[in-house]
This record gives sequence, structure tokens and C-alpha cells, in this order.
Amino acid sequence: MKAIVPVEAIERKIYLIRSQKVMIDRDLAQLYDVETRVLNQAVRRNIERFPPDFMFALTRDEIRDLSQIVISSNIKHSPNVFVFTEQGVAMLSSILKSERAVQVNIAIMRAFVKLREILSTHKELAHKLAEHERKIEKHDGEIKVIFDAIRGLMTPPEPKKKKIGF
Repeated sequence: MKAIVPVEAIERKIYLIRSQKVMIDRDLAQLYDVETRVLNQAVRRNIERFPPDFMFALTRDEIRDLSQIVISSNIKHSPNVFVFTEQGVAMLSSILKSERAVQVNIAIMRAFVKLREILSTHKELAHKLAEHERKIEKHDGEIKVIFDAIRGLMTPPEPKKKKIGF
């Protein structure tokens, strides 16, 4: 079965804000094919389902910084911009009951999982690289001794001075 929204399109709408991977209310509304106002009204009616680690409002500075990244020019003039973590997006599926909302949520969850896998792979590679660097550093001293010995062999010996007299 083909996804209703390509995972790659969703991945481009996931941002890192306050050290959390989040999606903006406007992007989610667009994916769900509802107005942002309608999405936010549904959230406010069920606010007990959205603790701060599921959803939070951006500060003016965060909105200004985000508006430089996001294509939508309306975002910098918005009074409120809400962002949803992965858990918050999952919770949206319980308050938005359309068939499209279900399919979009599945696609979004897959995108978050894919990003987690990519980050995990990068962490493993970084760890292996650090291991190799430690091994190289361990042998640096030994390599330096070898190079010093080679340089010593390359320099011509100093001519011996003849002693005057017996």
C-alpha cells in the first residue's frame, strides 16, 4: 500500500527545537488537510492529553528563528505557534478521527522511526571513528620515534676535525 504522504516530505518538516524533534502545527494541519485553527481548537478542547513534553508553544525568538527556516512567511506574524513532539503527534491521532488523519499519523510515525535509525547509525560511526583515533594517538609516540630515527639517518655526519699535533 502506498503511503498517503511520502516519508521524505514529512522528514523535511521535522525540526530540532529545544533539543527535541518536533513538527509545527501548520505543517501538521497541512498534512492532515485541515486548517491550523481547526487543529489547534481540537488540541485546546483536549489539552489534558498534551503535557509539555508532547506539545509546547514557541517563544517570539523561537518563532523568529524558525521563520528564517520555514518557507511559510505567515509564521513570524502568528501570535501562537505550537509544536508537537513524536508523542504529541501520536496523541493527535486520538483527537483527529478522519481516515486521512490515521494514514498521515502512520506515515509520520514511520518518519520519526527512520530519523531515529539514521541518528543511531551516525552515533555508531562516530563511536568507531573515536576508537580509531584513540588507537592512532596511542601509536603516535612510536611513529614519532621511527621518523626521528629516519631523519637522523638522513642527515650527513659532521666531518671530524683533525687534531693539531701529536
